[in-house]
Amino acid sequence: MLDFSLVAKYIPYLLEASLVTLEIAVLSIAIGLILGLFTALLRISGIRPLEAIARFYIWVTRGTPLLVQILLVYFGLPQLGIDIAPFPAAVLALGFNAGAYFAEIYRAGIQSIPKGQIEAAQSLGMGYPLIMRRIVLPQALRVSLPAMGNESITLLKDSSLASLVTVTELMMASQRFAASNYAFIEFYITAAVLYLVMTTFFSFILNRAEKRLSISDR
Repeated sequence: MLDFSLVAKYIPYLLEASLVTLEIAVLSIAIGLILGLFTALLRISGIRPLEAIARFYIWVTRGTPLLVQILLVYFGLPQLGIDIAPFPAAVLALGFNAGAYFAEIYRAGIQSIPKGQIEAAQSLGMGYPLIMRRIVLPQALRVSLPAMGNESITLLKDSSLASLVTVTELMMASQRFAASNYAFIEFYITAAVLYLVMTTFFSFILNRAEKRLSISDR
């Protein structure tokens, strides 16, 4: 028989670990959004060496497992004399991974903007940076928001891999408590429910943002 009373006294610790999970996700998303935008701009720059760098980064990152990337950052960089604590190592690896996916989302959004708008702005004497900032990127962001939301939710769930480099986030805490109490089903179901609550919260925020942007279009 399942006995969830075993989980009750650990709920405060699981909630604390859930906050760590959210911190990892939010910081990783922020890094991914910035890195993704920079990479997308290189990707469409028309300058072949810069395009090649962006393509290579996207190709390598999307073509290798996230787990391998996390292990390389945490265990590999110290061999090069770069020591990183578990938490920033996990955030860096997740953000680096997310950047490649966000880059392609940004690129698709930017390329969906009609060229006529860009040509009209150029005819008014607007430079490329101003066109991107005032005309292209705001519209591209609006178009890309659903895909970015999906990637953000995926990143939140993938943050569970941080447990493999000893970050005490939700998955790590659940594993420890489950092992010490021999109540694996109870703790893993509880962890799943907490992840579901967090992803639902993310979805709610993103849906509100989409509705707000759709209202601004009217």
